[in-house]
Formats: sequence, C-alpha cells, structure tokens
Amino acid sequence: MDIKNFKGALAQIAEERGISPERVIETIEAAIATAYKKDYGEKGQKIKAKFNPISGDVQFWQIKLVVDQSMLYTDEEIEEMQENKIIPQDEVRAGEEAPKKYVFNEEKHIMVADAKKDYPKIKAGEEIEIPLVSKQDYGRIAAQTAKQVILQKIREAEKETISIEYKSKEGEIVSGIVQRVEGHTVFVDIGKTLGLLNREEQIPGEFYRPSQRLKLYILKVEDSPKGSVILLSRAYPKLVSKLFELEVPEVASGTVVVKAIAREPGFRTKIAVVSNEQGVDPIGACVGQRGTRIMAVINELGGEKIDVISWEEKPEKFIANALSPAKIVSVKVEDKNTATVFVPEDQLSLAIGKDGRNVRLAAQLTGWKIDIKPTEVVAEPVEGEPASSADESADSKPKKEKKTKKSKKEKVGTDGEAVEETPTQVDAEAEEKPIEIK
Repeated sequence: MDIKNFKGALAQIAEERGISPERVIETIEAAIATAYKKDYGEKGQKIKAKFNPISGDVQFWQIKLVVDQSMLYTDEEIEEMQENKIIPQDEVRAGEEAPKKYVFNEEKHIMVADAKKDYPKIKAGEEIEIPLVSKQDYGRIAAQTAKQVILQKIREAEKETISIEYKSKEGEIVSGIVQRVEGHTVFVDIGKTLGLLNREEQIPGEFYRPSQRLKLYILKVEDSPKGSVILLSRAYPKLVSKLFELEVPEVASGTVVVKAIAREPGFRTKIAVVSNEQGVDPIGACVGQRGTRIMAVINELGGEKIDVISWEEKPEKFIANALSPAKIVSVKVEDKNTATVFVPEDQLSLAIGKDGRNVRLAAQLTGWKIDIKPTEVVAEPVEGEPASSADESADSKPKKEKKTKKSKKEKVGTDGEAVEETPTQVDAEAEEKPIEIK
C-alpha cells in the first residue's frame, strides 16, 4: 500500500465532502470490519477494526456483551414470544435504549462467570474485545459490500455535518442561487446543500427563475430520514434588519440598533432605530448618502417601500413617529395599550394609508392599538364677509364690556345659497372666527 497516496486520498475526500479526516478513517474501519465479517466471520458476530493510517496495518476484534441469568429470556418467555410472533430486540441501535433482556447467542454474548476467567474485574453489562487474526485478502462480494458501507457512511457524515453547520446559522441570511422551481416550491443552492423556499415564505408578486441570485433568511433546519431540510424565507421581518446589517456598518457594529420592525412583504416595512452614541444620527446612517444604503436594501427586496423612524421611549412620540409620513397634531394615550391620534383632515388618508397599511404597520411596530380621528381645520377669513365665532382662546383681544347680541347671521349653504341662522349669544371679549365655508 502506498501510504502517501492513501493519505492524500483521505485528505481529498475529507475536503470535498466537508467532513473531518478522522470521520473518514472511522468510515474505512467500519467498511473493513464488514468485509472481514463477510469472508471470515460468523453470523451474529460483532467485528471491530482499527486502521493505522501511518503504517497501513489493520487489527480486528470480536465484541461480546457480558451477561448474567437476569439479563436473559427464559425458555418459557421465548416460547410465548414465538407464539405471539414477537421478535426480541438483541441489538442496541442508534437513538434506542438497550433492551432489558437478551436471547443468548454465543457469538454475541458471554456469561459473566466465563468472562471472569480472562477478565477478573469484568461486570455484567460490559463488553469485552477478543483479538482476531488479521486478514489481507478479501473476495469480490466483500469488497463491494465494503464500498457500499463507505459510501453510506460518508453520506451520513455529510448529512450530519450539514445539519450541525446550518443549525448554527439559524437566524442568519445566506446568499443562494435558484436551482429549480417545482410548483410553488423554489429549490435554492446555498452551498453544500439545497434549501427550500415554500410559497408562504415568498414575497407576494415576486417571480423566481433558475440561476437567479437571492439573499434569504435561514428560518429553520429540520432533520428528516432523508437528511436535513433547510427552510428559507424571503418574507420574514428579520430579513430586513439583517440586510441593514450588511449595508450599514453602524448597525453591524451595534452603534445603531434596530429596536422594532413591522413588515407586510412586498408592500411596506417600518423599522424603528436608535443610536447608542451621541452625535450619530440613526436614520441618516440607515438611509446613507443620497439614499444609497437604503436603496440597496430596497432593490434586494424588489422595490418594497421602507420607512425608517426614530425609536422613542415615550409612547406618544413613538406612535407619532410610527405614523410617518403623516403629520400628527396630538396623541392621547388611554388604558389597555390604546391610543387616539388626532390628525388634520388633509392628512387623514395619509395616516391611514392604502388599504389601512400605514396605521396597521404602525400598530404592529409600537404594539399599541391606534385609533385615528380627524381634527377640524380652521379656514382663512373670506373677504367681504363678517367673521364670527363662539369659541376662541382666552388670550384674544379683550374688550371692556360683555354685551349680548341678538342678530340674524347668514351662512353659506352647501348649494351656495344664504341660510338663516338662529340668534346666538356671543362673548364680546372673544375675537371672532372667520366664516367656515363647507
């Protein structure tokens, strides 16, 4: 055996498959033990092989479990199991507990009294290793069996390595290339394996084509009999904050913190940011010079609108910021996380947003139930008409006396005609308001 070439082959397999050289050697040992049992072993034997990659030598042992009478089925129990067609479990498989009792097999088991002849300190339940004669020549069937064992063990090691690697990456974003689209499921090549982008995790209205490069959020890694399944997402809200970490150094370093995020994929996102250092503008850092940073995130999300707002500890200020770009007159905080927001009539539709999206995202962002109400807008005085008002502020121009006027006034009706109004009592000290034209 050419040891140098053999070592090089081991290193190459380990690098290509992404598994450790030690795991490759374990795979080879299992394959050699299987081949030995095929040609030189007996049925029921458990063979262990130890391979020395430096010298190329292989040693073999037969493994036996030390048992006593309490660990064995009686003849009556065996007959009863045969009648009920119950197959006793006599091996310990991965992920299973050891069986309570065994059917004695001299190739697998040894009584504790016999084991103590060679191993005086041995106890029931332990294993002993009996050395076997090493063999170098194997038949064709044994070689094929060993090959299948190697391929199977390497695939299992690959799956385990992938599962461990991507489980550590849950909650991170990864760059992938669309490999194929089957129905509503998109298969994305994310490096060592394929990830699944299901329909509910896709951005509405976004189309995917093979060879398209995307950034995706690793939602979850699930283990299945066929291997690990990596579930990806393009709709998860944290995808936006992770994209900002890539584009904004202040966010990546922790100088600017994303405190809250609300998203309706494909339409609009609101994120609340705050700065941990004085002199750093959190909104300006996220937007970037001439909007370069935020535009990079928007382009990655297919043109989805993003509102970056300043996070505030006071609910009134935070709610007012969350409803941007609408201008807010005042915010009244009530019990049970309910707030009433007053906006000018011309800002009402802007505050609510298309299909109620702006106020809905603001409620998700702040965690408050928001009720929007319009405030009355004071019109400018109309030329040529007397101005009158019944409720003006107390700091209006004072007059010496209070007088009671009884007069008939006219208002302009909705059809443009003058309408009589009943006499009203007016405070002479209050300054008159302009006539309201509806």
